[in-house]
Amino acid sequence: MATTPLADSSSAAGNPARIAWLPVAWFGLLLITCYAPILYRMANQWATDDDMGHGFFVPVVAGYIVWQRRQILAETPCRTNWWGLALVLLGGLMSVIATLGVELFTARLSFLVALTGTVLFLGGTQWLKLLSFPLALLLFMIPIPAIIYSALTLKLQMFASELGEILITAMGIPVLREGNTLKLPSQTLDIVDACSGIRSLLSLLFLSLVYSYFTDKRVWMRWALLLATIPIAIGANGIRVAVTGLLSEIDTKLASGVYHEAEGYIVFLVALVALVVCHRLLSMAAARFGKK
Repeated sequence: MATTPLADSSSAAGNPARIAWLPVAWFGLLLITCYAPILYRMANQWATDDDMGHGFFVPVVAGYIVWQRRQILAETPCRTNWWGLALVLLGGLMSVIATLGVELFTARLSFLVALTGTVLFLGGTQWLKLLSFPLALLLFMIPIPAIIYSALTLKLQMFASELGEILITAMGIPVLREGNTLKLPSQTLDIVDACSGIRSLLSLLFLSLVYSYFTDKRVWMRWALLLATIPIAIGANGIRVAVTGLLSEIDTKLASGVYHEAEGYIVFLVALVALVVCHRLLSMAAARFGKK
């Protein structure tokens, strides 16, 4: 398909291409205006939903990565790709259909489709390739669909209950598990939705990608750390349940309120440390076997 430049190509003297900021500003303003209601409701969910507290950081981190690549982008000639406009139109159609059907996930996803189409239309395939990671990272700012959330939460509750039972029993404390309920000598612990660990799982998945991006350029390592985050998050939540059971035997007040919240933050930090340790171990193994 024929393309036309939206920026001056590098001159023979090697000067960097000049980005045509007017079309970029114009399309950016149009996107914000058209998607303002959707973005506002999504930001409101970040502020009210504990599972999406990391949402505020996602666009900030993605924007910082784009800022880091500004020199490379300036040296890459922009060429209009009309397939990008098709993506923008597709995003608009998705938004209309999702709004009529009251389907929040599709409406929010349509913004990313339109944003990706804008990058492709204004900058071409080279710009899209350079910005593919920060664009993909923006997926973490979209809350997952309710049906998937419910199914995932139930699975994580069961994992946390089973692992908590094993660890509490290993500490010599008698425990009887009935579904997501752990019956201890001092009290009964209910592994509710908030204790499923989905909050820490989503946050850790996001942080693992950010951490691997800034510390390791190997693509296979980024995928390995992303996959390793899942058992780390599940294991950390199981440990949290076990620690809660142990503390409840010391003093039932330690299993609720501010103590329980503080315990969650401490366990999350332990999970972050485990992620870093996993990275070091994988790096050592790669060096030993000569894998780049």
